[in-house]
Amino acid sequence: MLPQAESPVETPTSPNIRPPANACDTHVHMVGGPDDFPLWEGRVENPASGSFETWLERYRQHLDVLGFSRGVIVHSILYGDDNSITAATVKALGAERFRGIGLVRDEANDVALDKLVSQSMAGIRLNYVHGGVLSFDGVLSMAPRLQERGLHLQMLVNAHKHMQDVASGVRALSIPVVFDHIAWPDLSLGANESGFQLLCQLLSEGHCYVKLSGVYRLCEAPYEMADEAVAALVAANPERCLWGSDWPHLMLADAKMPDAGVLLNAFYRAVPNADDQKRILVENPAALYGF
Repeated sequence: MLPQAESPVETPTSPNIRPPANACDTHVHMVGGPDDFPLWEGRVENPASGSFETWLERYRQHLDVLGFSRGVIVHSILYGDDNSITAATVKALGAERFRGIGLVRDEANDVALDKLVSQSMAGIRLNYVHGGVLSFDGVLSMAPRLQERGLHLQMLVNAHKHMQDVASGVRALSIPVVFDHIAWPDLSLGANESGFQLLCQLLSEGHCYVKLSGVYRLCEAPYEMADEAVAALVAANPERCLWGSDWPHLMLADAKMPDAGVLLNAFYRAVPNADDQKRILVENPAALYGF
């Protein structure tokens, strides 16, 4: 029997600073009950209990407490490449303020990609760390068709393990590339680690975006160990940084369940400049996701 995901905190802590108007949480997932949407046979856990409507309401509360009015729903591998739950979430919340990131297979045809566009998806996700249904070679092959449809690539990598492998491909891609979870570095190696420095170089050259998300997977609250890495990414190119809560914090593994308000406060601590905060929370996501 598969383990069941831990449920996130009922109500996040109110952040120390209220985000600017039109702030966007660029990385959350949506789940539902066992009868709402089909789960992928290859998943490693089941979602925490609750119906789709219950989780929608919890997400609305998450947004209200944190002070966000826009969001990006990243399709979870728990549902494989059936993007129905993510599409339903964007539709329920309104495509004028929300976008989706879908999952497709290497062999995805034009019909599949056109469907993503019709569902207000802004891109596709590749999990280079855990694998899944899409490979980097598959992305390179379909990149021209993604570009035609205005779709970008979101990638999860380990900077210290994978950045050297993917950097040349990222530079060659004709579509935007977004690294989530600050490219999941080994923080114990410091911000001068070669893979992380290569990420900073790609960022400064404008070849990628990076989500300042998932730091709770890298260190423990109040996440001060991640401050150096977050600050280095913002220094490299504040116009290519985004922020995401990663709510409801699926597949924790060894990480401890975070409080999204504490995560947002950690962002403010690492990025104290108000202009940079507004760029990252409002202006950059508006440009990338077309709000």
